[in-house]
Amino acid sequence: MINPATGTTFAEAPAVSEDQLDAAVRAADAAYGTWRRDEGGRRQALLAAADAVDRSRDGLAAILTTEQGKPLKEAVAETYAVSAWLRYYAGLELAPEIVRDDDRGYAEVHRRPLGVVGAITPWNFPLTLAMWKIAPALRAGNTVVLKPSPYTPLATLALGEILRAVLPPGVLNVVSGPDPLGASLTAHPLVRKISFTGSTATGRKVAVAAAGDLKRVTLELGGNDPAIVLPDAPIQKLARSIFWSGFMNNGQVCLAAKRLYVHRDQHDDLVDALADLARTVHVDEGTVEGVELGPINNKMQFERVSGLVSEAIAQGATVAAGGAPLDRPGYFFAPTILTGLSDGARIVEEEQFGPALPVLVYDDVADAVARANRTTYGLTASVWSDDPDAAAAIATELDAGQVTVNSHGTAVRPDLPFGGHKSSGIGVENGPWGLLGFTEIQVLAGPARRKP
Repeated sequence: MINPATGTTFAEAPAVSEDQLDAAVRAADAAYGTWRRDEGGRRQALLAAADAVDRSRDGLAAILTTEQGKPLKEAVAETYAVSAWLRYYAGLELAPEIVRDDDRGYAEVHRRPLGVVGAITPWNFPLTLAMWKIAPALRAGNTVVLKPSPYTPLATLALGEILRAVLPPGVLNVVSGPDPLGASLTAHPLVRKISFTGSTATGRKVAVAAAGDLKRVTLELGGNDPAIVLPDAPIQKLARSIFWSGFMNNGQVCLAAKRLYVHRDQHDDLVDALADLARTVHVDEGTVEGVELGPINNKMQFERVSGLVSEAIAQGATVAAGGAPLDRPGYFFAPTILTGLSDGARIVEEEQFGPALPVLVYDDVADAVARANRTTYGLTASVWSDDPDAAAAIATELDAGQVTVNSHGTAVRPDLPFGGHKSSGIGVENGPWGLLGFTEIQVLAGPARRKP
């Protein structure tokens, strides 16, 4: 395992064999028969799991910061999300829907678990995104085999160790290793659903592989998320929020703002404000006091961001701040603000997933909306204005699964659905909608249960 703050190896993680993966899936399948029948036990187990995570918070966060690179305070926040999701789903009802109950007959709609769920998670929020899958899958009565990213397996393996003490054997299994482990999990005949978070390109491969035996899928994929600043927006008031909408977790967030559209009259003022913020952000190793941004997680992503920025500069982009890696060990890149780009530039058209934000000019709001929608993605978007009602009206024109006003990516909660349009995914996670995604419908109907 590579510490992204140093670029050097600091630990090793197990790489499971095909036989070990098969054993994990079979253990989950064996546990399913008992687990699915004990709803009260499942809810109590989720609460016990939340308590166990709370007791282990400091150790989990330290591992996460070392392998992922994020500041320690953000790693701690991620562990709070883990226990919050567990408690939310422990309290969520999953009752039958009574469609008919009269003297002529009855009919009920039940939600039944699927069986073994294969969960595949990325490296940007390893613990949070694992729990988006684990908590609803277990609450519904499924069992889980979880495969974390090979860049960040250690915190997830530690989470598995913690939960092993409070969950029955076989209910949750964590397997780690490089490709093609995810493909093998997807293809396993005993797995009945795949819940995947990652790139659109890999998500397409998962969908194709799952189609062979009609596995159910939930795919939370990439985004190229636009933020539109309306002409009346108070720039100085909103600049800090706009900046962090693009640079949270060092830009390594599927829902981060990745394209910023600003009216020509306000362009220079906003660019100056964003550049000032970028130059003053404290970039350092995640354990350093006061750090705000850590390194990019891995060498491949570091090189991708470096390449996109270099290409944009070569094509005539103006660098308002940053523009290059930092001169130090590890995968550190200066927070970068770019202007003077057209919609055709790769850093505008593609998901950069790093600390570089292109700022684009528009003259007409309708044109900005059309350009924002002119993408194969549709995950999140935002509109910024001094008039929230006017911004909300514009927001409804944006083709994205979540759109927020005067913030970006802030509608991520356990009780709200999260999912993308177009190539940003299939299905949703979170809330009762996410829970239902781990179930199948069964109709139970028959003669009258009560006397006329």
